[in-house]
Order: sequence, then C-alpha cells, then structure tokens
Amino acid sequence: MDKIELLLKELTESDGVSGYEAETRKVVKKHFEPLGEILEDKLGSLTCRKKGLAQEPKVILVGHMDEVGFMVKLITKEGFVRFTPLGGWWDQVLLGHRVRIKTNKCSVLGVIGAKPPHLLSEEERKKLCEKKDMYVDIGATSQQEVEDAGVRVGDPIIPVSEFAILSDTKTYMAKAFDDRVGCALVITVLQNLMEKEHPNTVLGVATVQEEVGLRGATTSAEVINPDVAIILETDIAGDVPGIKPEESATKLGGGPTLLAYDSRMIPNLKLRDMVIDTAKKLNIPLQMSVMEGGATDGGPIHLHRVGVPTVVLGVPTRHIHSHNTILRRDDFDHAVALVTAIVQGLDKETVAALT
Repeated sequence: MDKIELLLKELTESDGVSGYEAETRKVVKKHFEPLGEILEDKLGSLTCRKKGLAQEPKVILVGHMDEVGFMVKLITKEGFVRFTPLGGWWDQVLLGHRVRIKTNKCSVLGVIGAKPPHLLSEEERKKLCEKKDMYVDIGATSQQEVEDAGVRVGDPIIPVSEFAILSDTKTYMAKAFDDRVGCALVITVLQNLMEKEHPNTVLGVATVQEEVGLRGATTSAEVINPDVAIILETDIAGDVPGIKPEESATKLGGGPTLLAYDSRMIPNLKLRDMVIDTAKKLNIPLQMSVMEGGATDGGPIHLHRVGVPTVVLGVPTRHIHSHNTILRRDDFDHAVALVTAIVQGLDKETVAALT
C-alpha cells in the first residue's frame, strides 16, 4: 500500500460514529500535529492551522470525522440489543451485517438480525423489515449475560468492515468513506502545502456529529471565524443499475464533484466559478452535482455571522451509508490537486471580491 491507501485504511477502520469520535479523532490529530497548530472546540472537532504568506484570509478545508452507526437503546430480557440509529440508514442494507458494540470494557461482536424468513407469512415477506423490528445478537440468552459482557444503554454500535483494495487496484472499498475521505483530503492537501506557497492561512478542520445535525461545523466556525470555506465530502455515484441520468449523472472515475445545490446551501457563485475555471485550467475532470435530499457542513458554516463564501467538493462513492462503500483513487487524487490549486489562488483580493 502507498501512503494514501494506508491513510484511508487507518481512517476508515477507526471507530467513530456520531458523538463517539474519540478513536478517529486520535488518528486525525496524529496526522495534524506535524502540519501546524492544533485548535479544538468543546464538542470534539479538531482544527490544524497552517500559516502561509499572510495571516488573512482564513481559508478552511472541512471534512467530518463521524460515521453513521447506532447506539444501544434497550437490552431485552431474552438477551437481545435493540438500537437507535446515529445518522441516516436505509433499512434494507442492515440485516445480516456484523457490528461491534464498544463498551467501557471492550468491544463486543454481534450481528443485526430480525424474525427469520422461514417463520414469516407470505404477506410479511413482501414487506420491508424496518429497523424497529431488528436487533443486535451477541449470542447471549439473557439480559444478565449481555450486561455481564459490559453492554449498557448508550453504548455506540459500529459497523464492522475492513478497508480493501479491489481487483482493479485503483478502486477501494470500506466503511465510513463518508466522510473519512474528506478528512484524508484535508490531511493530504495540508501536506502538499508544506512544500508550496499560499497567500493565506489555511485551517484544516475535522468536525464531529455531522451525521446527526451538522453540529461540529457550527462550533468550529465559532472557533475559527473563517473568511472562505471549502467543504470536502463524499458524493453519491449515480452509475449503478436503476438510477436515471436525471436523478444522478455522477460517475466513479469521472473526477471530483462540485455541488450546485443541497437542501441547506446554494454555493457562493463566484467561488463556484473559480472552482470550475481552475479545473479547466489544470485539465482536471469535474462533475456537477445536485443533492436535493441532504446537506453538508456547508449549511451552518456559510451562515456563520455575516456569511462565509462556501463551496462543497465531493469524491463520488457507491453504496453510501452502508457497511461497504466504493470509490476510485483517480477521483481522490484529482480532488487533492484541485483543492490545492484553489487554496493557492485565494489571496486577500480574490476573497474580498467573492462577496
């Protein structure tokens, strides 16, 4: 594995569901420390400040470190664990997958189960099994056995999935690319800028609790008070069976995406055009994307104080919010090159002209 693959593996295999990001936070902090001054808020988000040729403008690069997961809601007298989701899950992707309950003692392995299909009526088989009817089975036969294993209400439940390089060595599969790929982009761009001049101060931000309400972005913006923001995210690849071009035209291998709209933000138009022009100048493939059913950390950040010019750039992924997400290395590399070039172009005069 090269250094990017090792970084992605380390980030995605760490445990960090929303509100329980300590392990991932430790990994991010380790990579931030050689790159600049570390700032923190009181919610758990991390910022790495790298000074350039000028103290201002302050340019932030934002990826969220939390992943979707679950939390223990109830332990039944028969020894099964009922759960509540942390972030958005499609019920259909859950059954039969391994999870890990992280207790204050150890990690307890389990599997998500439901009523066996052999015992379902014909009418029940036609219906989608919902999360409320599922449970985590750790092999116990009583509530006491579960409690003896250290499991308590409020413990986080994390999907179990290893980072893998697929048969095409340019393609990777893992859990939590949403948004550990954004954190990896932040780290890699900051590393690039250690050897390049930039006319600003760059602050790489790894936020917490994005999947449950964009919370870390709100507190991080208070710490930093940024002048311009670039949000680094995953995006939904529409190149799988059943998706029409008008629903999503984004493809793996087609380059990073520029979000033209989401449910919480319309990007700053001049900054958007700067991204497009920079990609053309450098011959970097760029895909335009629209997300009508979701939002990013750009939502609260672009509304901070009197407003912050903000854009969202994404790396296309398949099977988002599941145990196994797929992305292409070329898209990641192109995103790194594009973001690095944009940062180098954001001097004081350019940023002032954005509004």
